[in-house]
Amino acid sequence: MSDNHEMEFVAGVGWYEGEYKNGKFDGKGSFTFSDGRRYEGQFKNGEKHGKGTFTFPDGRKYVGEWENGKRNGQGTVTSTDGFRYVGEFKDGKWDGRGTFTASDGMKYVGEFKHGKNHGYGTLIFPDGEMWDGEFREDKPWNTTHHDKDGNIFGKYVDGKWHSAEPN
Repeated sequence: MSDNHEMEFVAGVGWYEGEYKNGKFDGKGSFTFSDGRRYEGQFKNGEKHGKGTFTFPDGRKYVGEWENGKRNGQGTVTSTDGFRYVGEFKDGKWDGRGTFTASDGMKYVGEFKHGKNHGYGTLIFPDGEMWDGEFREDKPWNTTHHDKDGNIFGKYVDGKWHSAEPN
């Protein structure tokens, strides 16, 4: 195979069209999987690497940075039902600072680790309720809970709920 632009069928997997170097996908190209998934962007040594877009048949999409075949760096995930994540990725998962918005309007702005809310963040519900503070493994850990008017109605301290209501 020469170091140029070619099209290649990869048996049982899909089609690649783009640039090659040393017999591997390298440079700008696109790969369409037999199940309808598609990646268009940069390749290096046969892996997704650099900036690219990965689209699923159901309309979900990732646009952002890749490293050695995994989502790494800044990126955006969207779905047709309104789900959206904008932020940092590491080893294919949400990791670092980001904003997640659910299809119902719930929003988390803060730190993520291994794909979960982990670290300091703010969770805002569609009705205006807000949880602010430290999260661990998707759970409130040291957070203050406010109603839509800003009144504190409770806290999590070391993962345990404490109501602001008098007993």
